[in-house]
Amino acid sequence: MNLRDLEYLVALAEERHFRKAAEKCFVSQPTLSGQLRKLEDELGVVLMERTSRKVLFTPAGDAITAQARRVLAETKELRDIARTFTEPMSGELHIGLIPTVGPYLLPHIIPVLKRHFPELHIYLYEAQTHTLLKQLADGDLDCLILAQLESMDNFGSLPLYDEPMRLALPSEHAWAGREQIALSELQGEKLLMLEDGHCLRDQAMGFCFAAGIGEDNHFQATSLETLRNMVAAGSGLTLIPQLAIGLHNGNLGVSYIPVTDPEPSRTIALLYRIHSVRRPCFNEMAKVISQLIKGLL
Repeated sequence: MNLRDLEYLVALAEERHFRKAAEKCFVSQPTLSGQLRKLEDELGVVLMERTSRKVLFTPAGDAITAQARRVLAETKELRDIARTFTEPMSGELHIGLIPTVGPYLLPHIIPVLKRHFPELHIYLYEAQTHTLLKQLADGDLDCLILAQLESMDNFGSLPLYDEPMRLALPSEHAWAGREQIALSELQGEKLLMLEDGHCLRDQAMGFCFAAGIGEDNHFQATSLETLRNMVAAGSGLTLIPQLAIGLHNGNLGVSYIPVTDPEPSRTIALLYRIHSVRRPCFNEMAKVISQLIKGLL
């Protein structure tokens, strides 16, 4: 048994298809299949049922795969410990970001991070919050950059910046020329929202419900860009995070008005496993990102 065999097993558990698992591991299908048969022989149990259509894991296969994930995660942790003492700002770093942060934050920070930490090889992954949290807990990702929620107490957290949300409305709307608008003035309005699964939806609805603002249930967007285009088309109003406005401010038929009393906002944080040995790396990254974005906001 070796670590590569465990990687094959985990890949097959994720893909449930021998060819796709082999491609993921950059080996031939016969190589992957043969090594897994040897692993079964060594362990003395059947790990999976092989059919022409799909792969079904046995109870033993599920249990051993779960342990294999832990072994691989601990092995990676050993390498990270060594790197922490030698070159903390080098090596691979796998970062997860939510869709309402990644596209708007990365163009600002990636050039700066490359300049400050040239030996750090950054890999980026975008998914919704619940998926990223599982990947972080499983050791698939090193850290996350996302909106801070109360349910994240099991992880370490480094606040990066507080991001206000602006009211986005069609350029021809009667409020388009306002310098600001109180949240209470939106009472009775119905705002366009993102679909379920986006933490920004939950945060925006928290502010809206408290102020007596409802949701337009006729439509739910899959992305901030879809929301922006719906507003431009005159289909309603919504809340857009400050960084997502970017170069669009005053363009594409959408106006953005600051909201007050209170100002809707969210805290963007860097999340990591609480006992991660890469904390020195995260500290340095957080410092650079925080200083840069606070200057923009």
